[in-house]
Amino acid sequence: MSVTYEVENGVAWLTIDRPEARNALSKEVRDGLWEGTRRFVDDDSAAVLVLTGAGDKAFCAGGDLKEMAETALEIPPPDFLPVFGRNVDVPKPTIAAVNGVAYAGGFLLAQQCDLVVAASHARFAVTEVKVGRGAPWAAPLSWLVPPRIAMEILLTGDPLDAQRAREVGLVNDVVPLDELRSRTQALAERIAANAPLSVRAAKQTAYLQRQDVYDRADEIWAPVYRSRDAQEGPAAFREKRTPVWEGR
Repeated sequence: MSVTYEVENGVAWLTIDRPEARNALSKEVRDGLWEGTRRFVDDDSAAVLVLTGAGDKAFCAGGDLKEMAETALEIPPPDFLPVFGRNVDVPKPTIAAVNGVAYAGGFLLAQQCDLVVAASHARFAVTEVKVGRGAPWAAPLSWLVPPRIAMEILLTGDPLDAQRAREVGLVNDVVPLDELRSRTQALAERIAANAPLSVRAAKQTAYLQRQDVYDRADEIWAPVYRSRDAQEGPAAFREKRTPVWEGR
């Protein structure tokens, strides 16, 4: 199985278990994330979800570019993977325990969680500009961090280390890798011990300020997904060469 689900003292751990591929989002992983998310929503024994990755190198390195090149993926379908609060309602709290790089789709998975705890060696990046792909899912980024930081993340594609991510508000806490699970579990248990209706209402209230900009972002990024450059990026990755951008 590429994704595992387990509950510990009211805390569900949803783990991407594909460390040999840096926990990249293959179809099997995406299907597993959908199954695990739905299971958590329906699981009365779990009050908080923790999303993490196996191993110590990657939380999730993003989409499986080799798979994208093989399938010539253009615009990902609406159900490509679960996006909390957009294509699946997750009323209970969620935490990302980031155990390594969180790039592209991995950044998405961390961004969509309500809280983020990062190992000290974790790194975060929206790398789409480096491979010619789209990132409409990053529309809420300016709500999470200052707009100029969001612009830097989106335009450069360069990673932020864990400490910098905490400084700009993307991460709640930075901990040693060997303490990541225990510290995240302790945080989740503190939340799980609170009144569930109050917790869910608090989560809804916190998101009232966020304007839903996903639909407009989809319109902006659609021509990018359909461009020749969007196919060139994954192809260059698969062929281990530098991409040649055409701007079309």
